[in-house]
This record gives sequence, structure tokens and C-alpha cells, in this order.
Amino acid sequence: MALFGAPIFTVMAAFALAAFYFSGIEISAVAVEIYRLSSAPTIITIPLFTFAGYVLAESKAPVRLLKLSQALLGWLPGGVAIVCLFVCAFFTAFTGASGVTIIALGGLLYPILIEEGYSEQFSLGLITTCGSLGLLFPPSLPIILYGIIAKVDIDDLFLAGLVPGIILMVILGTYSVFKARKSETSRTFSWSVLAPAAWEARYELPLPVFILGGVYGGFVTATEASALCAFYVLVINCFVTKDISPTKDLPKVIVESLTLVGAILLILCCALGLTNYLVDEEVPMKNLEAMRAFITNKWVFLLVLNVFLLMVGCLMDIFSAIIVVVPLILPIAEQFGVNPLHLAIVFLTNLEIGYITPPVGINLFISSFRFNRPVLELYRVSVPFLFLMLLALLIITYIPWFTLFWFYS
Repeated sequence: MALFGAPIFTVMAAFALAAFYFSGIEISAVAVEIYRLSSAPTIITIPLFTFAGYVLAESKAPVRLLKLSQALLGWLPGGVAIVCLFVCAFFTAFTGASGVTIIALGGLLYPILIEEGYSEQFSLGLITTCGSLGLLFPPSLPIILYGIIAKVDIDDLFLAGLVPGIILMVILGTYSVFKARKSETSRTFSWSVLAPAAWEARYELPLPVFILGGVYGGFVTATEASALCAFYVLVINCFVTKDISPTKDLPKVIVESLTLVGAILLILCCALGLTNYLVDEEVPMKNLEAMRAFITNKWVFLLVLNVFLLMVGCLMDIFSAIIVVVPLILPIAEQFGVNPLHLAIVFLTNLEIGYITPPVGINLFISSFRFNRPVLELYRVSVPFLFLMLLALLIITYIPWFTLFWFYS
């Protein structure tokens, strides 16, 4: 079915129904999993944060944040490329690497990078890579979904991803500074430019404070933070800045954002039945027994896991991968003594890299469409960034302190 082009959710649903039927188990077991998902209290965070991200992307917030980032960081060596990293990470965190970042910001960032003297190859590679940068920052949709599937506290996951996310940005930023030595024009820092840019972006700047400060200050839960964030973004952009017309633009934003949410939930519901069958049949434990003959410690397991997840990341979308793969690797990782939070960040970093991994990394195709370039050209220009992100992955994998130091006491 998959080879003939059937949607992946239908393949997973058919597999689950057939597997339960031939095992002599009532196929209502699939429906039970769907009901259990719908009753999860954290499920509401997915549509709310996604809606907030789409509203921001459709408003003039990208332009305002771009001006502010340029005024704040543009004077640094490689400053314009670093601006690209920051702005894209902000929007990817809200939109969940759904392609919105490249579509919404690509047209703004690409001419600026070219104007500053960067090569076409570097500019295309940077924007393509930045389309998934920010997945480790709250309120990332994949982090929320991972927490629901793995039954890990989402607030802890938000905290665990902060430093690894910064590591990725630092490594890419350092490479940008290196490339800027020959290419970027000179800029100077100016308070007279920064002040009006900060005033224009005054409504967007409180968002990270609302989310992180509210959750970790103990004032709200992640679910409540998602509702406050969506309400705040809606009111500001519809009635204060008036970037979005409540009658003309808002219905389109609602349809686009909730179409994505609907697709995610459809995949989630169908895949839960499949994973439930695999767990019932003790597939993870059988895999563990088979692996013990070749893997003797945690560090070798993490190396094999990274190779496996990189292949998964370039063949499956991140939401399907989380739903199908996480229940299979969780018990194995537990047996090898891998911390659940560390496993989560390693898993998500691999899938973040998968967005630019040939042959079917989704960002490569989105950039090909957005910039009207052959996808083979996107393969080539993304290779340096792919190796840099693999370097960051090794650091995150083999120095778990970066993920877990918040939780040491």
C-alpha cells in the first residue's frame, strides 16, 4: 500500500487492524487507544501552540523580529547569518518545523543574506537548515508530542532541550562567523536603530517570558501556557497591531493551522494502534535480547541508536517517527541506563537533522519549491550544515550533562 502511494496513516491503521485480527484480539483495541489519547490533558497544547505559531507567521511579526535582531546582532561578524538563526529558531519553535519557517521567512532572509555578500550556496544552505532549527526550544510541538507518547513530563522536556538547542545554534553561528570573514559588509551598533526596533517588537518580546517564566515560575502549567499564548497572540495581531483581519485573514489561518493539527492527530491515532500491538507482542524486549549479543554498554547503544534514528529521520516525518519508534526504543534505552530526558533530546536532535538529510529530508524539498532550485542543488549546499549538526549531535549524545544539569541537586 505504501509503495503504491497510500497515505502513511492508512497503512499504519490497516497494519494495526490486521495484526489484532489475526492475533485473535478484538480490533476495538485500536479505538480504545484513540479514546485514551483524546482524554489526555496535555493534548490541547498541540492545537493551541500551533495556532499561535501560524498567527505569528501570517502577521508582520517576522518583519518586526527581523529588524530587532538586525539592530541587536547585525553589527557582529556574521551578524546577519546569526540573525537568521535566531529568527528561524523562534518561529520553528512555535510552528513545529512544518515548513512554515522556510515559506514565511525565506523570502525575507534570502535577499538580505545575498545583499550582505554571502554566497547563494551558503544562503540557501543556511535557510534550509534553519527550517528545523528550534525544535528543542519550547513550545516545540514535537517535544509536546514526545512527552505525551513517552509519558515524560513536558515541563522537564522544555527545560532539558534549552542547552542542547543553544549548542546547535552556537556551532552553526560559529561557522557563519567564519564564512563572514570574506563576505559580510561592515555594520555598526546604534542605539538609535535598536530603540525603535525594540519598540516595534514590544508585543512579541514577552512571549518567551510568558511561556518559560509562567511554567517554571509555577504560575501555569504547559497546557495553561498554551491557552494564554494563543489568546495573547490572537488579541495582539487582530486588535492591537491589526496585522490580521478577523474576518478576512483569521479564517484562513485557522484552517491552515488546524489542518496541520488534524493531520498530526490522524497519524497519532492510527499509529497508536500499531504501537500498542508491537508492545503487546513484546517486540521491544525481543529486540533487546537480540541486541545484547552485539551491544554491551550504553555508549555503544547510543551510537547504534543515532545511526538508526538518522535513517528514520530522513525517511519518516517527525510525528510518525515519534509515535511509532519511541515506544519501541524506550524499554531498550531503560535497560541500558539511558536517562529518559537525555533519550528524548537525542531522539529529537536526530529527527531535526533528518529534515536536511538526503534523499528525502523534507526541508530540502520545501526549499526547492520556495526558491525554485533543483533539489540536487539543495543536497549539495546543505552538506556542510549537515556535518555541523552531526558534530552537535555527538556532543549532545556523549555529554549528557548539557541536557541534565538542570536536574542535578
